[in-house]
Parts: sequence; structure tokens; C-alpha cells
Amino acid sequence: MKVIHSSGKRKKAIARATLRDGDGKVRINKISLDDFAPKMLQMRLREPLLLAGDMAKKVDIDVKIEGGGITGQADAGRLAIARSLVDYAKGDKLKKVFLEYDRMLLVADVRQNETSKPNDSKPRAKRQKSYR
Repeated sequence: MKVIHSSGKRKKAIARATLRDGDGKVRINKISLDDFAPKMLQMRLREPLLLAGDMAKKVDIDVKIEGGGITGQADAGRLAIARSLVDYAKGDKLKKVFLEYDRMLLVADVRQNETSKPNDSKPRAKRQKSYR
């Protein structure tokens, strides 16, 4: 039995995926992907599975996501799922399919919120004047 661990990050959200041989079950935080809400984020998490095709029906994937907001969690989860499927496939064919569809399926988006500056409520380099 083959077990693959992978992870994905987006902003403050971190997702860890565990892939095992199985019959196509996908669980996000112990909830089936079919019962995951909201529907838009469920569809985002399903993208790598649809692109993988029949191979996704041969494996069970458990994803644990924590931190961040719901959209960041969905992006981190799809990154972890896609990376684990590429590791399972052992070839460049699936990797090429993912990269052609959306590069963010395999490459983490490293952008973060800018930190607030001292003595100011907004994250901005210089205070903006209002009298010009």
C-alpha cells in the first residue's frame, strides 16, 4: 500500500494531504467532499481530481486544512491534492496537464498581506496627504 504526504499553503492557511490506494473517497477535515460547503469552494477543490481523470478514482485522499479564511483554505487544499496526485502518477504527463490548466495547482502563491506600519492604522509606506 502506497502512502503519499503533501502540503500546500495560501496566505495563513495550511493544508496537509494524505493519499492512499482506495476507491476515490476525498475527505476535507473528515467531511466528505460532496458535503463540503460552500459549493464554489467545493468545485475549486474538485478541479485537480477532474483533471486527473481515472487515476483519482483509484486513491483515497484525506486533507486537513487549518488557519486562514475559507478561500485561502480552498486554494491550499487544491494545491496539496494536486501535488499528491502528481507524486502518485510518477511522470510528467499529469504535471504538464496541471501546469497548462492553472499554474497555481502546483506552485504556491507566496503573496502575503503587507504589515501595518508604526503609528499608522494602514499598511502604507507613507501617510497620504488629503490637501493636494
